[in-house]
Amino acid sequence: MNVTNCRGCGRLFNVLSNERLCPQCKQKIEDVFQKVKQYLEENPNASVNQVAEDNEVSVKQIKQWVREERLTFSEDSVQGIDCENCGRMIRTGRFCESCRQSLANTLRSAMDTPKSFEPDHKNGKERDRMRFLK
Repeated sequence: MNVTNCRGCGRLFNVLSNERLCPQCKQKIEDVFQKVKQYLEENPNASVNQVAEDNEVSVKQIKQWVREERLTFSEDSVQGIDCENCGRMIRTGRFCESCRQSLANTLRSAMDTPKSFEPDHKNGKERDRMRFLK
């Protein structure tokens, strides 16, 4: 059992996986997220700075939720975040659609490459014999 300090409050807590926040701090952040989500449902065209000020949360935290695809900028919004690959403005996530497709194709082609092997031309009797090193 691993014990570490919470990055939010500094208290010790048992770590089950790669957690950095204690359960109480996680719950506080989740409560703030629900508050921001409710605010955005009522004010869909609010700017990031306005949402941050009205809900007492950092702009960085809001952008993190957008990158995690928990929040999305509206279609008519002039704001967004930058694609991590090409820098194009996107509404949610980490990558734009073209970069996402490119990464998926690259991964797919890397996984689909056939492994080269030498076919065994020897007949079954020759292949199954014991051999000695010289």
